[in-house]
Amino acid sequence: MTGRRARGPLQRVQRRSRHLRDQVEALRAENAAASGGQRQALRRRCMQLQKLVDENMDALHNLKKADEPAPVGNYTQRKEEEEKLLLKLSQQLQKLGHVLDQDNAATNDTVNEGHQKDPQREDEDKEEDESDDDDGESSEEEDSEETDDEDKLLDDPSVKECIAVGNFNAQQEGDLAFKVHNKDGESQEESDEHIEVVDETADGTQIKKRTDPHWSAVRKAITENDTVEVLGTMGAVPAGFRLSTLFQLLEEGNQFRASYFLQPELTPSQLAFKDLVWDSEKNTIQPRPTRVSLIVTLCSCKMIPLPAGSIQVLSRHVRLCLFDGNRVLSNIHTVRATWQPKNPQMWTFSPRVTGILPSLLDGDCFVRSNSPSSDIGFLFELGITYIRNSTGERGELSCGWVFQKLFTSDGMPVPSKMYELPLNGGTPYERGVEVDPSISRRAGSSVLQQLITLKKQPVLLVKLRSLSTQSKDILNLLPETLIGSMCYIHLLIFYRQILGDALLKDRINMQSADLICNPILATFPQLMDQPDLMDALRSAWADRERNLKRSEKRDREFLKSLFVLVYHDSVFPLLQSTFLPSYKWAEEESEASRWRVIADFLRKSRENDGALQSLLSSENTHKAFDISELAYDFLGETRKNNPVA
Repeated sequence: MTGRRARGPLQRVQRRSRHLRDQVEALRAENAAASGGQRQALRRRCMQLQKLVDENMDALHNLKKADEPAPVGNYTQRKEEEEKLLLKLSQQLQKLGHVLDQDNAATNDTVNEGHQKDPQREDEDKEEDESDDDDGESSEEEDSEETDDEDKLLDDPSVKECIAVGNFNAQQEGDLAFKVHNKDGESQEESDEHIEVVDETADGTQIKKRTDPHWSAVRKAITENDTVEVLGTMGAVPAGFRLSTLFQLLEEGNQFRASYFLQPELTPSQLAFKDLVWDSEKNTIQPRPTRVSLIVTLCSCKMIPLPAGSIQVLSRHVRLCLFDGNRVLSNIHTVRATWQPKNPQMWTFSPRVTGILPSLLDGDCFVRSNSPSSDIGFLFELGITYIRNSTGERGELSCGWVFQKLFTSDGMPVPSKMYELPLNGGTPYERGVEVDPSISRRAGSSVLQQLITLKKQPVLLVKLRSLSTQSKDILNLLPETLIGSMCYIHLLIFYRQILGDALLKDRINMQSADLICNPILATFPQLMDQPDLMDALRSAWADRERNLKRSEKRDREFLKSLFVLVYHDSVFPLLQSTFLPSYKWAEEESEASRWRVIADFLRKSRENDGALQSLLSSENTHKAFDISELAYDFLGETRKNNPVA
């Protein structure tokens, strides 16, 4: 007697999806034959099914191939197919819920009016409904059969994965044209260009979707727009709003976060550091000039459409990165905007953050890149984080985007000046979409009316600034690819110098890959993803620097050692404190609670001349010790052949 093989996590999700599909089909069939009194119960079942579909989608997104008890062929493709099915179910349930809401409202209106139908007309309507039901059931059966066929195909061991090696132009009806770009000798992960993965079956060859992080985020922003469609149908947001593409990329992992780009990058041979070189004469790291090195200042956004009152806006912000029209070439940097209730369509930014102002508001951003792309430029995406008052659902929408190239067609840098950039709707991979098409529709034919309409179009004002010699020398000490706030650039320089000391000067054997005991190197990159902790370090350093003598300010080694002390007395204990809530984007209560804990700790540290008393106090508790708090694993943290740098 043979034992039954245990189902893997993916198979369990697939099984739940099939069960949910059957329930959705049954609900749709019941709705077609339901009377007015049954609609309310159907609506409740619809909401319950929507919740179950969402839970299964979350479970699907959390799956990892390593968790499977046995090898699974075409794992990524199967997940995508499952995601497609769950998306279809979610869309069907949302449409059904919308219909049920309308039917309930119509039923209530009919009861209130006491209107009586013509019996003859009622019989005709009944016949039409029965005919529609037959057609609907037939269509659903066909859909079910098609899905079953797809499932059989996915489980077919004869399906083989291969890579297309040439372009194909459609020759006749039914052919599928495709293009493939690949560099000789590169794998799919290493290639900078577009690679299509296909499945070869007995029925022919079919092109499958890309699975790299860029396109999974783009797919979410374009195909998972059921929420945006619902909001648009309700009139809550303009038609050109979309799910935020850059936010989706940030959610994919750390590949587009500043903490990742702050780490040193290895050369292609992986035997040396590409952007961290020691200068033995000056006893510090060498400056590294780059092709792109400038400051971009976010000034303001004008005429940004407002969402309806049914949506509460938690944050208005701009996310920016380097882009070549296809790929993101840097980390994604976020600057939060401020606005006045009397003019909510105008967003503004702080031109220079000093004192206690948060770095998140800093509109002055340094930009570095050594990318050789002739199409490199800035991608700006305006976004809002929102919550729906009726459902409590949170999300992030793009309110428009714009791409500004940094080089002209002949390879010259674009002028350093103020730019007024009209915003586009949709995603950065869509063209010809307006942010708010209703503005153009209201425009008249006269020149004056068209000029007035033009002034109502949303725009972003940014200023590109060239660097002074002093600023250029400072920026050249940073990684070759990085975008960040000018207000904390001096802290990044300290980190880079300490990194250079540990990796290049103090390592006894350059071939040694041992862990390095250094709390700053082990934890500093975390501050890049928690801007309030970066502000805490900035504040603590400013307090200490204020009392330094002029000679001390000129002593690089003294400043570096003092920075280490300030770091240990400020943010390092906070990173492990149980009193500090987890960092959550655009949650006012969480942000206020975190800052209260941070401010209280900094005050006690100043009063007690350091953090030691607080660390030893029985009133404070800390997370269980983990070696990662102290040990820097540079081989695990360094960037190897980074595809976006």
